[in-house]
Amino acid sequence: MALSKVDLANQVENQLPQSLVADNVNFRNIIINGSMDLAQRGTSTASITSTGYHTLDRFETLISSLGTWTQSQSTTVPSSQGFAKSLKMDNTTADASPSSGDYCIVRTKFEGQNLQYLKFGTSSAESLTLSFWVRSNKTGTYIAELYDSDNTRQISQSYTISSADTWEKKTLTYDGDTTGAFDNDNALSLSINFWLGAGTDFTSGTLSNSWSSVTSANRAVGQVNLGDSTANEWYITGVQLEAGTTASDFEFLPYDVNLQRCYRYYQMIIRNIDNSGIGMGFYSATNNARLVYFPKVTLRTTPSLDQSTASNSFRLFSAGGGDDLITSWNIMDSARPNFIICNNTADASGTAGQAGYVLTNTASSYFALNAEL
Repeated sequence: MALSKVDLANQVENQLPQSLVADNVNFRNIIINGSMDLAQRGTSTASITSTGYHTLDRFETLISSLGTWTQSQSTTVPSSQGFAKSLKMDNTTADASPSSGDYCIVRTKFEGQNLQYLKFGTSSAESLTLSFWVRSNKTGTYIAELYDSDNTRQISQSYTISSADTWEKKTLTYDGDTTGAFDNDNALSLSINFWLGAGTDFTSGTLSNSWSSVTSANRAVGQVNLGDSTANEWYITGVQLEAGTTASDFEFLPYDVNLQRCYRYYQMIIRNIDNSGIGMGFYSATNNARLVYFPKVTLRTTPSLDQSTASNSFRLFSAGGGDDLITSWNIMDSARPNFIICNNTADASGTAGQAGYVLTNTASSYFALNAEL
């Protein structure tokens, strides 16, 4: 008797190793790029003193006057756990006495529409379990905080790095919040903040280990100051946030799946390559060059441009119109998450109606679309 499609699917699943079935089909990990494999912006950035995305996709650094840092995608990883990369924070200018409002945080953020199944704001709110591998030469207490931007609420848990320069796995469980619901949209709702240092504005109270309205003094009580010595460094990988009260094995996803998920928030089209094509170009007028680009995947929202701005970073090569050097582009109001139109009226000098293609013009030229939360 021929098997139905459902029976056939069940038979195939039953023949797969259970670890593969459990770890790769459910997308239970809320975090994107928790294995630290993707770094579209580059693998290392030095002299970091302010907030921004610098290397690893989906992991932002928040700094306010607490030291100078180098962030990198490292190959130092826990042994025999399946990880190839980690995020490394290396202090290069120390701040042993932070001012009251200073902080250093590594953060990852989530859209509200991806969190509705957690049922926050109801009596059935799901608990969340955060697990990760961490390593530092500086032992002591660190804080991992969940921050609800929709309702201005937060909860913090501490973890201890017990042995210097040793990978340790940490598991933290947070109650679900019955008070505030996440907005069902593509905007920021929830963040995980990994604190690395904090002034007294964030440490002088009592650690808020249950959901409550934000009181700054209760957010990072007990946090060590990783920025107090240039010998200090901190690594993290295998970051997983999932519904429930227990940590499951890390959900390894194929590289291409991870990349497509990162593209929703940031797409590096060309990075530091000369004479490389970006997209179709044309002249809508003699002094108005246009660039049309179709994103690799639909972006979270209409993006901003992340591009090189050195003189003559790009060029528009058009049949009959020659090579027109372009310094930078402006995204147009008609751009959409799946259809990007840029223009240039400062450098353009072509023939209306002529079409061609846009290329990079130097080895340091880059062009990216930014739709980060």
